[in-house]
Amino acid sequence: MLTGVGAIRRTADVRPGDSVAVIGLGGVGLSAVAAARAAGAARVIAVDVAPAKAELAHAAGATDFLLADDTLSRAVRTLTDGRGVDHAVECVGRAATIRAAWRATRRGGQVIVVGMGGKDDMVALSALEIFHSARTLRSSVYGSSDPDRDVPELARAVLDGTLDLDFLVTDRITLNAAPEALARMARGEGARTVVLFD
Repeated sequence: MLTGVGAIRRTADVRPGDSVAVIGLGGVGLSAVAAARAAGAARVIAVDVAPAKAELAHAAGATDFLLADDTLSRAVRTLTDGRGVDHAVECVGRAATIRAAWRATRRGGQVIVVGMGGKDDMVALSALEIFHSARTLRSSVYGSSDPDRDVPELARAVLDGTLDLDFLVTDRITLNAAPEALARMARGEGARTVVLFD
């Protein structure tokens, strides 16, 4: 939660009426979707490779769900009157998804990279493209958060109902079921699993 919510509140500074695309719907991405809606974003476009994530995306507050493919930037622009989103939040950490976030962002918008990638996975942008697009490319390490400030703030938002987290817990298991929970996570299924101890 701290990373996804922080990326929206602290790094991107999403405002009411903004448009946001979140690429990658693991726990961090779904938290970013929920935070974008809580911040008053008018359009929140959730993007993932797994069609099964659509239900979770809508439960988190997404207005739209798109599958990640080669037509993503065109689909995002269709949903935003041809402009692109004000903020694209990349939660995967791959050059291809960073580039997809870049293409889906409007002129003058910002791309926030939350996913931690590999040192050999290079992102290529032409000098002309950088100049012409006037976009900002930023990283967000742990949501640019200060835990002493942000954890109590998150707790208050959950307690007062302005930030709903119920959708994030998709499974409750005993410790014996941990191997299957890890297998589900590796397959990209669900969001978060809670282990219950008796």
